[in-house]
Amino acid sequence: MSPLARPALDPELGTLLDGMPLIPQITSEILTRLRQMPSPPIEAVLAGRAVTRREVTVPGPDGADGAEIPMTVLTAADAAPGAPCVYWMHGGGMIMGDRFSQLDIPLEWLDALGAVVVTVDYRLAPEHTGTVPVEDCYRGLLWIADHSDDLGIDPDRIIVAGASAGGGLAAGVTLMARDLGTPAIAAQILICPMLDHRNTTISSRQYSGEPAVWTRESNAFAWDAVLTGLPDEQIPAYVSPSRADDLSGLPAAYIDAGTAEVFRDEDVDYATRIWAAGGQAELHLWSGGFHGFDALFPQAGLSTQARATRTHWLTRILHSTDRQH
Repeated sequence: MSPLARPALDPELGTLLDGMPLIPQITSEILTRLRQMPSPPIEAVLAGRAVTRREVTVPGPDGADGAEIPMTVLTAADAAPGAPCVYWMHGGGMIMGDRFSQLDIPLEWLDALGAVVVTVDYRLAPEHTGTVPVEDCYRGLLWIADHSDDLGIDPDRIIVAGASAGGGLAAGVTLMARDLGTPAIAAQILICPMLDHRNTTISSRQYSGEPAVWTRESNAFAWDAVLTGLPDEQIPAYVSPSRADDLSGLPAAYIDAGTAEVFRDEDVDYATRIWAAGGQAELHLWSGGFHGFDALFPQAGLSTQARATRTHWLTRILHSTDRQH
């Protein structure tokens, strides 16, 4: 069967992508090699910023095994008391990456809005499966809320955010916080989020069989690593948020994706279902954007537009919470 037609890439991004090695599918051997590629050193990411860095560890949800969750707190040197907080969950399919991955994205909100950025090293599949990654992220969120005074943040202005798998985890944490009644989340920013383990949309089929930044086959490998053969009816919505029957009562959501990526359709569906439940979601589809385009090539024209639009939205959200105080 011939591959489905794909939306054209943004010309600038297409040229940049030509110089990047792509694979059609992650395998166990490729995952081992990818995990050996470190994130940019945190010192390089923070260079030129007057930022205080603090490392903490939070007991895991299954404390009996002694698990600890590393987190990094980044605060602008001139931060005012009662700052907003952005809680960042990194991408990598829940199988790779660390708390410093894609960190330049939330640091833009530290620069522009004085936000305290907290980033979490949740445990990865296949070593840790099922709800472990999302429960780790939820434990980190509880720690932030419990230490708001110490962190100098306003507990009513905690924003959860993430890219790709991190966007899916941010959505899952938001569902969990709603269902458990704590802590309060002011907004959720879901950047090209990985939301649906079923992998059956048109966009997932479009990005199958040929190399891409993230393909249907790589997506299936990652979900299999997380779910380890769990029957479909037993997969919690906290892990695969598209399974949630009820998307009411959620904080305002910002959702974006590229038109030329595997997660496009599940992200559109999630926003549509939030609206159907009476919620607020702002949805942006960036024409010609591939998966993770603005993280991989932040200086490209479409990337700068996407990043600026997120910052403008978050500014509006924070101003609205200011007026409610």
